[in-house]
Amino acid sequence: MFEPLHDTISPQELRRLAFEVARGALRDPGDGGVLEWLDAVLKLLDRSEPKASNALAAEAYFSPQDECWRRIVHLLDGARQRLDICVFTITDDRLSDAIVEAHRRGVAVRILTDDEKAGDEGSDIERFHQAGIPLRTDRTVHHMHHKFAIFDDGLLLNGSYNWTRGAALYNDENFLVTDEHRLISAYSKAFERLWNRLG
Repeated sequence: MFEPLHDTISPQELRRLAFEVARGALRDPGDGGVLEWLDAVLKLLDRSEPKASNALAAEAYFSPQDECWRRIVHLLDGARQRLDICVFTITDDRLSDAIVEAHRRGVAVRILTDDEKAGDEGSDIERFHQAGIPLRTDRTVHHMHHKFAIFDDGLLLNGSYNWTRGAALYNDENFLVTDEHRLISAYSKAFERLWNRLG
């Protein structure tokens, strides 16, 4: 009655064939509303599933290498809607330039950083403040020592890498970039908790 399915069939073609078979099997023409409803449900489910074919999974970067700061600048330049940065210290002007430029093109940028490091020589925190970028610092004797950023709620950067020239040129540091939804969600919640606590 039904033709065998092959592994090479695309999900879109499979959907089309399934609905074609179902429409042919319906006895009452008025039952078509059920298929429309099912089609709408499947489309909603498709949107909630991560697309495996486009998955980044994860990339690893190690300093000292130019590849590290260049990858961060590329991510900053690619941000279109939202950029949450939670970094111990930011002194690398190449990264700071890209952050300010993201803010200027309308990206909603927020920065969390350490209060002591914000006052260090070379820190770009005052520059961000002058540019009108929302930022918050901890106000304790302890350090806000995180080094992560979330780009458009779709990519996470996390690792030991400080956003400094020293990290780029001399230090043995690392970071990962991933599109893993569960990790992005966990770090987004951590950012919001810290943002609210330091408000």
